[in-house]
Order: sequence, then C-alpha cells, then structure tokens
Amino acid sequence: MDTHKLLTIKNDYEQFNYLCFVKLLKTIFDFYINASIHVALSVYALVRITELYFGLPYNEVLDYFIFYGTITGYNFVKYAGIAKLHHRSLTKNLRVIQIFSLCCFLLMGFYMFKLSLEIILYFTPLALLTTFYAVPIFSGLTKNIRNTASLKIFIIALVWAGVTAFMPVILKRGFDLKVGLYIIQRVLFVIALTLPFDIRDLRYDKKYLQTIPQLIGVERTKKLGFIILLITLVIEFFITINQSSKLIYLIVFMVLLFLIQRSTTKQTKYYASFWVEAIPFFWWLLLVISI
Repeated sequence: MDTHKLLTIKNDYEQFNYLCFVKLLKTIFDFYINASIHVALSVYALVRITELYFGLPYNEVLDYFIFYGTITGYNFVKYAGIAKLHHRSLTKNLRVIQIFSLCCFLLMGFYMFKLSLEIILYFTPLALLTTFYAVPIFSGLTKNIRNTASLKIFIIALVWAGVTAFMPVILKRGFDLKVGLYIIQRVLFVIALTLPFDIRDLRYDKKYLQTIPQLIGVERTKKLGFIILLITLVIEFFITINQSSKLIYLIVFMVLLFLIQRSTTKQTKYYASFWVEAIPFFWWLLLVISI
C-alpha cells in the first residue's frame, strides 16, 4: 500500500473520529437543553442574584431545592402529555429524560425535607400553579392553564418571581417597599425574557392561546418588550444603591433588548432556548465578577 493511500485512510479515520466527537457533543448539548438543565441554571442564577441584592447568606438547601424542582416541574410540563400518549413507544432520548427527571424529583424531595414548614407552605401555591399549568384544573375538562387564552406568559412570570424573588427573601427580611418593587421588576423581567419564545412559537401556537405576538403582532411585541425592560431599568435605579450593580443591569438590559429586537418567527434552533435563556446566568456571572 503506497503512502498516498495510507494518508487517505488516516485522514478518513481522523475525519470519522471528528464527526463522531461532534455528534457526541451535540447529543450532550441537546440533552442539556431538552432535559431543562439550562432553564434550571437560569432560575438558580436568579435566586443567587436575589441573595446578592439583599445581602442574604447562601442557602444551599433552598437553592438546590429550587434547582431540582425547576427541572422536575419543567420536564413534567413539557413531557407529561407526550408520555401519556406514547408511553409504549417512547424514544430512547425521552426515556433517558424521564429517568433523569425522576432522579431530580428524588433530589428535590431530599432537599424539601430539610426545608422549614413555612417555606414549604409558601411554595405550595406555586407548585399547584405549575401542576395546573399542564393538567386540567377540574376533572372532565380538557383545557389546562397552559392552553387558556393569554394566561401562559403571566403564569410563568408569576411562578418565576415567586420562586426566585419572593421565597429567598421573605423569611430572612420580611416584606417592604424594596421587596415589593423587586418582585414587580422580576415579574416584568421574566415577561420580557419570554417574548422571544412567544415570537418563535407564533407559527405553531393555536390561535385560541392569544399570546402577545398573536394579539398585537411581532413588531409591537418588540416595542412592548422595550417598554417593559425600560420599567425594570427605572425600578433598578430605585432599589439599588450600588453603582456597579446598576451598570451591570444596564448591560443586561441592553443585551436582552438586543435579543428581543432580533427575534423572528424563524429563529435558529438555540436562539431562545440557549442564548435568551442564558441571560440570568450572564447577569449573575457579571455580579459575581464585580464583587
């Protein structure tokens, strides 16, 4: 066998290994997104931001409870219906996600038993909202909150704000004007964060859902996103005396505004599910670096 053929075989072998490695990385990354690990990290980051804003000590039990609870809740919402309809013919990937979700559910339960009864009582309405988001509220009905006109985005914002802004603060600090403004800011921030997803899903969402882009169109949704973010920026300057935190939020404001304005109904696969969802983690990272 001559040298040219040997080099050709070697190059083909190296290319094959490279393609296998790329495929493996893509499989891992898709699992990271589809198993809701990325969204759970975003929620976890927002909890850590709340702790930094209010000078709260790191609460490992609550923070990990929220992290594993987010994975459990999101995967339940996303895959409960699919699993019910296709439980005999689930794809391998979905079965892996089911097993992973079960492990996260057990870890959530482990941390839940370490929480105080008061925190669990605060969490219960949010857990019920998440359940009713995917499951019909009353027997005999086929419509859940997720499929109720115009409610989807507000339920998501309410649950996220309750978990990431209200729960970490309420027992340590109590409720005051700053906490109230902070919760309002978090609700508005999550609504703005969700807009690129609603724009992406405009082609697939049923008309009866009446999402914001369906009601007012894509361009007006982008303008609404700017107004909402502007309100959060004003609130930020009221509740924060730390200049570096204000500057960091201004950066977050600009990045999220840019992503909203660039949103289209034909986004790339990971535009919203990775880049937009990464904004809270990016915000937390900037705050940690600035300390």
